[in-house]
Amino acid sequence: MTTAATDKNDLDRQPEENSGGRGWPFVLLVIVALTMTGWAYLLVMVADMVPMMDMTRAGPGMGVFNHFNIFSGLSEEARAALAVICLPEGATFGMPSTVMSGLDLFKIFLMWAMMSIAMMLPTVIPMVRAYQTWLESNRAPAESTIVPSVSAIMGYLSIWLGYAAVATLAQWGLSVAGGLSDMMAPASLALTTSVLFFAGLYQFTPAKAACLHRCWYPRWNFSAGPATRNRVSGYREGLIQGLICLGCCWAVMTVMFAVGLMNIIWIALLGGVMALEKTFPSKVVPKLIGAGLIGWAGLLVGLIYA
Repeated sequence: MTTAATDKNDLDRQPEENSGGRGWPFVLLVIVALTMTGWAYLLVMVADMVPMMDMTRAGPGMGVFNHFNIFSGLSEEARAALAVICLPEGATFGMPSTVMSGLDLFKIFLMWAMMSIAMMLPTVIPMVRAYQTWLESNRAPAESTIVPSVSAIMGYLSIWLGYAAVATLAQWGLSVAGGLSDMMAPASLALTTSVLFFAGLYQFTPAKAACLHRCWYPRWNFSAGPATRNRVSGYREGLIQGLICLGCCWAVMTVMFAVGLMNIIWIALLGGVMALEKTFPSKVVPKLIGAGLIGWAGLLVGLIYA
């Protein structure tokens, strides 16, 4: 049976679910360390931009960083002139140059990879904890549970690195088409409203509901016996869970195209929304998120035609 009640009962029968077993502290430390690495990269990238650029152009809320801008009191013309003198094109830590090169595409991919790590790894904690607990309750004497759990994290990340590659190509295409500004923010309200509307609409689809249900109540497919509970099986479990998570969260992640791709304020907000959605089973929360995104798109359409 695959009903929600059956899945929940299976989880309820697992011992020590809150602790995740003896290996859980180390596994949690791996998740925290990787998440901090992603956030450190993003913060350094933004800090590299702040002294020279008008951060309001990076998306809603980013203007707060202009308090740290050494050119904040100057005119736009003076700021641009000093930026050319002090910060040659393409010299920034995270920003691609106007003419896309292989290095620029790598910068974009690295930004998306770190963004995925920072936003998505915290949301995987309930799944990895459930897997670690399941391994602990079924392990043979002297059988390690840490290796397959960490491998599951790597499998999960592999899926989101694939998403980062696709997002990199999408960003490149939008930049070439003039859809994104040089600060990697949407160049028109039409792009913003389209992304918000379709991301909100996805929240009401059966695909979203099915993937979210599997995020709440994960099942293990490749770890039946001691001989199969190893790094390979853990990695495969992570791949499956990553695909399910991708089906659940890709639309909310894509909202970054609407709010600015270097907007760390919205990276934190959307990451928190996805963590809330995946951690606490509720049919209402996804619909509230969808309604909020669609309502936001509607307000922007009103501005376009006002």
